[in-house]
Amino acid sequence: RLPTNHGVSTDPSAQGSNDVNNRWRLAKKSVMAPVRTIAVIIAMEAEAAPLVAHLGLKLRGASPFKGPLPALVFSGEVGGATVHVCTNGKALGFGVDSVGTVPAALTAYNVCITLEPDVLINAGTAGGFKAKGGAIGDVYLATAFKNHDRRIPIPGFDAYGVGTSSAAACPALRAAMGFKDGVVSTGNSLDATPMDLDNLKANNASVKEMEAAGIAHVATMFGVPLIAIKAITDIVDGDKPTQDEFMENLGAAAEALQGAVPKVIAFIAGKELSAL
Repeated sequence: RLPTNHGVSTDPSAQGSNDVNNRWRLAKKSVMAPVRTIAVIIAMEAEAAPLVAHLGLKLRGASPFKGPLPALVFSGEVGGATVHVCTNGKALGFGVDSVGTVPAALTAYNVCITLEPDVLINAGTAGGFKAKGGAIGDVYLATAFKNHDRRIPIPGFDAYGVGTSSAAACPALRAAMGFKDGVVSTGNSLDATPMDLDNLKANNASVKEMEAAGIAHVATMFGVPLIAIKAITDIVDGDKPTQDEFMENLGAAAEALQGAVPKVIAFIAGKELSAL
């Protein structure tokens, strides 16, 4: 039997889902609305700890999220805005930080549903490229998000695999901060295979990391502007093993985030989105 609804479900059970989607689309943030609630998503607790301490945020005793999500939320008032720093929490059964796109997307979805931020910030450490002028300790503001390990060589699905989405433009913020700009490319491995490297080059990536594209997918669903701030811990096209260079520079990069993220928060808090 051929469908006559052009792909739109006529199943009554699906109507509630459509209503929810429509409500969120209609609730996209007005560019004239001031930024009053900011959520910062950071994968690893070691990355987040200096920032949480610097901002004086407090761990919420009871999780605001429903279900077994292990994400932790640290909240407080900063510069006239409510700021939540959210980490993905520990992976059940493994006892390590929940890194990668799946935990990041789960955290982002729950943040958008429950905390209703005006702006999302994804902050974290990442790899840079000497071919793009990157160096250890550099801080980048994302211009766009792509995936480099979702390889689906079927027309239409190939573009979906890359999943290109734009970061919040915020030209005034970029001018004020003076950070480097570049495309952030996401994959679920710390290292990069030869095919990953080819895709990173095709993506014109300046930054390689493991969460941002997953968060961007959710931010696009909710119509929430996403800013990504990435501090470089390792050089992808360098001569040191990635895991060694990452661990060697993790603390320094976390300190760089402690310096960068509060400046971004201070700049955007209370401003209209159109002024960013």
